[in-house]
Amino acid sequence: MRIYLKLVFTVVTAVFSFSVQAQWWDPVKNCVANVNGECVPNTVLSTLPFLRITPDARSGAMGDVGVALKPDAHSMHFNASTLAFSEEKSGIGVTYTPWLTNFNLDDIFLAYISGYYKLDKNQAVGGSIRFFSLGDIQFTDEMGTLLDVGRPREIEGAIFYTRKLGDNFSASLTGKYIYSNLATGQNVRGVDIVSARSYGADLGLNYRKKVTLSGYKGELSVGLAITNIGSKVSYTANAPVREYIPTNLGLGTALTLDFDKYNSMTFALDINKLMVPTPIARQEFDENGSPRPNPECDLDGDGICDFLQKSLFAAMLGSFSDAQGGFREELQEYTFGLGVEYWYDKQFAARLGYYYENPLKGNRRFFTVGAGIKYNIFGINLSYLVPTSNIPNPLDNTLRFSLLFDFSIFQAETVEE
Repeated sequence: MRIYLKLVFTVVTAVFSFSVQAQWWDPVKNCVANVNGECVPNTVLSTLPFLRITPDARSGAMGDVGVALKPDAHSMHFNASTLAFSEEKSGIGVTYTPWLTNFNLDDIFLAYISGYYKLDKNQAVGGSIRFFSLGDIQFTDEMGTLLDVGRPREIEGAIFYTRKLGDNFSASLTGKYIYSNLATGQNVRGVDIVSARSYGADLGLNYRKKVTLSGYKGELSVGLAITNIGSKVSYTANAPVREYIPTNLGLGTALTLDFDKYNSMTFALDINKLMVPTPIARQEFDENGSPRPNPECDLDGDGICDFLQKSLFAAMLGSFSDAQGGFREELQEYTFGLGVEYWYDKQFAARLGYYYENPLKGNRRFFTVGAGIKYNIFGINLSYLVPTSNIPNPLDNTLRFSLLFDFSIFQAETVEE
């Protein structure tokens, strides 16, 4: 892939300028509006978005749900506390996700490997590595002269510990290191480009209980996870403000019913919200429809919107009540994922899902489908995304797959011998 640094910088600058200066808060319509007075998206923005890409083809086929699903080797992305209830002693998962395949780019992809090991029936440990390749970039100077070729990449390494705190309840703690190199070493208009680094943590809770519904035995699971709690980052040296990473609150529930010894089905719902400040427009319309400075943007008068300057925990806690549109706008910032999974004989799975994001907060909407096969120690999951909005999705019409390995069968055979 060949992209020019000057073009990238120009586009980023233009987008930022438009979002800050060419949009106004309309108190009558209670939304951010353009020059024509039409409500436009006011998306919550963060850097390092690769941390929120679902790396698992199983969840990717179920509308990106996973906070409360039955655990496997990829569960730590959503909620590592579920792994305390794993029926297997250990497992490893590997996923490959092509990116922007509609543009025929074969060097942009997300690779993810994760694994866990149960220390005993109550506790487990594990880790993961996430690698996001952005292909090759041909850098140029301001005059268009070719410089060197860069290979931007982003990496996350994580380890976790989870433990049951009772027969039905577990908690987990995950530590992670995040590194992002997009154009390190380059200089644009006198500004040095540097790598972004951050340390982060995830907190997870899971409650599981055996239930009987309409005569069918099953299991109810409820999960909560706060992921990517980490320091702010910047891609430029001596930046006046640093950017938030995508700290996220996830609430999920899953109900599994066993219809007989061969057939079972899981129904799952996830609700997510970025714990990142809502952008505040620099200008607003007055009662006559004329633009004027928005007093809610820069209360301290330093020329920088206040929402960009909050500390980590002030931003997290304030993210539930900082939207200028009040409670109505806050509700728009929640996303919803619905998923269904059917298993036959615990060997063959079919999956279906739907993901919804409000049109004024990103407008990501898509159906997902997929299948899975499990045999002996080996399992494979496939997923496919079908868009339902006019907003392009990097995974449009993309087939992705995960491989799972369960080594507990060898341990069982050793015990029997």
